[in-house]
Amino acid sequence: MSSGREVPQPISLSTWPTPLEPLPRLARALGLDAEDLWIKRDDLTGMGGGGNKTRKLEWLCGAALADGATHLVTTGAPQSNHARLTAAAGARLGLETVLVLAGTAGSEARGNLVLDALFGATVVWAGDVDGPALAAAAEDVAAALRDRGARPALLPFGGSSAVGALGYDACGRELLTQAPDLDTVVVALGSGGTMAGLVHALGPERVLGVHCGAVDDPVAVVSALFTGMGGGPVPSGSLRVRTDQVGPGYGALTAPVMDALARAARTEGIVLDPVYTGRAMAGLIAAVRDGDVVPGRRTVFLHTGGLPGLFGHPAALRATAAPLDGEGLTP
Repeated sequence: MSSGREVPQPISLSTWPTPLEPLPRLARALGLDAEDLWIKRDDLTGMGGGGNKTRKLEWLCGAALADGATHLVTTGAPQSNHARLTAAAGARLGLETVLVLAGTAGSEARGNLVLDALFGATVVWAGDVDGPALAAAAEDVAAALRDRGARPALLPFGGSSAVGALGYDACGRELLTQAPDLDTVVVALGSGGTMAGLVHALGPERVLGVHCGAVDDPVAVVSALFTGMGGGPVPSGSLRVRTDQVGPGYGALTAPVMDALARAARTEGIVLDPVYTGRAMAGLIAAVRDGDVVPGRRTVFLHTGGLPGLFGHPAALRATAAPLDGEGLTP
C-alpha cells in the first residue's frame, strides 16, 4: 500500500480457492480449441448469493472491524451486487448495514433489492444523482449515524479501493497456482477494483477488462487503484481495456450482450447477468473475432457473479421470457 498506513488483515467470508472449470463447448462455438477456454467460478463464493465483491469485503470488513465499526454504509445502483453482498456481510458480522442507492423506491422490489431487505439492510434512496452526489449522500448518512453515537464504516462504491483490490491480488495469485500457463483473464470492468487487483498479481498484459459503463474513465480508475496498491504508475497504454460493449449506457441491454447470455447458457449451462458478466462475455466473443484472444492459448473468463441482477432487469426478463418454439411436441 502506498499510503504508508498499515495493511488491514482480511476476515474470512468464504472458502477458497474457487473452482476453475473448462468450457469446451463454448470454446468451440467461439472458434477456439476445446481446451483453450476456462471459467473461474467467483460466482460460487457462498455468502449472500455469491460474487466477486466477497473477496473485496473480506479486506474492507476486516478494516472496519479493526476500527470498531458498528455500521457498514455503502453506495450503488438499485441492483448493486456490492450493496447486496455488503448487506450479507453485515448480517454475518453483526453489523447494521445502510445502503445509499441512486434512484427512488419502486412499487415492486426485484432482484438484488429483495435480498437487501432479506439481509435486514436499511435502504436510503438518494434520487437521480451522479457519482459524486451519491458519495456525498453516503457521507451525510454516515455523519447522521455518528451523531447518534454509532461508528459507521463508509465502504467505497463497488468495494473498489486500494484495500478492497487486495482481494483480487489474492485471486490472481490463486489463478497462477491453478493455471500457471494462463495467457489472458477476461473480466468485467465496473468500479475497477477487480481488474486492478488482477493486474497487480498478473501484470497488465494478461488481464483484459471489458468496460461496463459504471465509471466515466475506466483506464484512469484502474490505474489509480493499481498505484494506490503500491504498484507504481501503470505504463501508458499497457492496460488492456475494451470499451465497445457499453452500448447506450450502464444498465442498457444490447444485442451482443443478449447473444452472450444465450451462448453461455445454451452451451455450458452457465448463467450470466446483463450488466457485468454478460458484457464481459460479449467482450470475449469480440476479442476472439478480432484476434485479441486466439486459439492455442489458455483464456480464463472470470465469473464475477450477479445472478440476482438478472431477475431485477426488466429488459433481460422480457428477452428471455419467450420459450423456444415447441410446435409439434405438445402432447
